[in-house]
Amino acid sequence: MTAPRWTFVIAYYNEADYLADTLKSLGDQTLKRFRLILIDNGSTDGSGEIARNVAATLDGVEARHLTEATPGKIHALEAAMPHIDTEFVAFGDADTFYPPDYLGVAQATYDKGPDDLVAVMAVDVPAPPDGREARRRRFVRSAVASRLWPKQTHTGGFGQTFRTAALKAAGGYSHKYWPYVLMDHEIMQRVLKQGRAAYPYELWCIPSPRRSDRRRVRWTMGERLLYHFTPFAAKDWYFYRFLGPRLAQRKLTHLNLREKPWEGDGKVG
Repeated sequence: MTAPRWTFVIAYYNEADYLADTLKSLGDQTLKRFRLILIDNGSTDGSGEIARNVAATLDGVEARHLTEATPGKIHALEAAMPHIDTEFVAFGDADTFYPPDYLGVAQATYDKGPDDLVAVMAVDVPAPPDGREARRRRFVRSAVASRLWPKQTHTGGFGQTFRTAALKAAGGYSHKYWPYVLMDHEIMQRVLKQGRAAYPYELWCIPSPRRSDRRRVRWTMGERLLYHFTPFAAKDWYFYRFLGPRLAQRKLTHLNLREKPWEGDGKVG
């Protein structure tokens, strides 16, 4: 039997209300076979049992379950890195819907793309996926933003796929590189030194809309504008000399991603 070309990685923490639907959407992928790495980052709501029960029903999916006791998504993703040995890897979130052709579109893009294509990225859209706003967002990201700023990221950690060799050459997800929020942007700064990224119009997903208050996980408008207008050759300075110290001063670490303000007091679990 031919070895799978893909690994799909999801780290989760207390996602009992969403995880099953996300995994079922992966089970409906038209591209089979692929490996699924699920990392429990200290859940206390039964998410681990849900992950095992649902993953066991997914045909054509080789599931591996990991646990990472150190709180924080970056630690969970770092724990997964040694287990990724397929040609390509996708990273997703536990509260996101992935359409059946998600991996198929990404695969086709890599196969027909240039040799230095190291990342294929999805656009996040609201439901319905064929609605006006969803179509507008897909066009803006794939045809405008990604062409104006080809050496930047225009999607979040819910929709990133990489050529595994390039990701590992860049150092992968690692706490030593970046212990703050905006991990999805920093990882792309390192990966894009290996090659280029693509944003196919056909590649999209639907993250949960539940997080509306993002003050504890976002940058300022000035920081965002400077990111866009800092040349790629100076992006190391931007992240490690400018942005990192500012986020540290505001205590915007990766642990803020564990906060769930929609559930009450917003405290880290």
